[in-house]
Amino acid sequence: MDDDRAFPQAGRRRLIVPSPVGRIGTGQPSPEPEFLAELGPDTVMMMGDNPALPRMPAKPRLLDFFRWRFDDLTRRHLLTSAKRALDAGLDETVVLACLLHDISNGALIRTDHGYWGAQMIAPYVSEEVAWAVQYHQPLRYFADEAAGYAYPESYRRFFGDDYVPPDHIRRAAAEAKAHRWYMTARLVTIYDIYFFDADDSIDPEMFTDLIGRNFREPAEGLGFDDSPVAHMWRTMIWPNNFL
Repeated sequence: MDDDRAFPQAGRRRLIVPSPVGRIGTGQPSPEPEFLAELGPDTVMMMGDNPALPRMPAKPRLLDFFRWRFDDLTRRHLLTSAKRALDAGLDETVVLACLLHDISNGALIRTDHGYWGAQMIAPYVSEEVAWAVQYHQPLRYFADEAAGYAYPESYRRFFGDDYVPPDHIRRAAAEAKAHRWYMTARLVTIYDIYFFDADDSIDPEMFTDLIGRNFREPAEGLGFDDSPVAHMWRTMIWPNNFL
């Protein structure tokens, strides 16, 4: 991508301090004292665009995050889930929810990813799409044979045969099952494939028209429209910022 914008802090060594959310509980000591000791005229904390990452456009659109911020595994997973739902003839509401259901996993945070993802997209999609993204998280843990959903074998490997979801997840799943949009979220879990294709042939552009009809992209770009969730998108644009 041609871009003549200057990188900030030019000529200086820029330090990336890992976020505490990814370190707490690992037993690793805080690295911040060591980083602070390295600061000087030619060494600063990372802020703004990181030259090691693809540079985002000045006014980022949804597919820009697929191209430049999601890792390969997440991108393939989301595109494959959405394409399978599309090929099955499902409603665009379901297809879009499949396309967006794990975007928090992709470049923001894994914990409670359905809730984070739903909050991120809420200003830009229908209430039903955001609801389905949120509630696919608790519904994943509970089989529904009538709907064709079995507990994923991969979860036995991930969490162990004796894993029991916490109470808030159990309550949320029960609430979802009684909701009028239950099948929307349930279909997301069905097409939320629990393996990841190695096929890179799915072009994100195939969803451009669907996104145009169902995702309200701000003219200022995601992250810069002053919405209540703009900071989440900015965090994905500048994931290495110190503050």
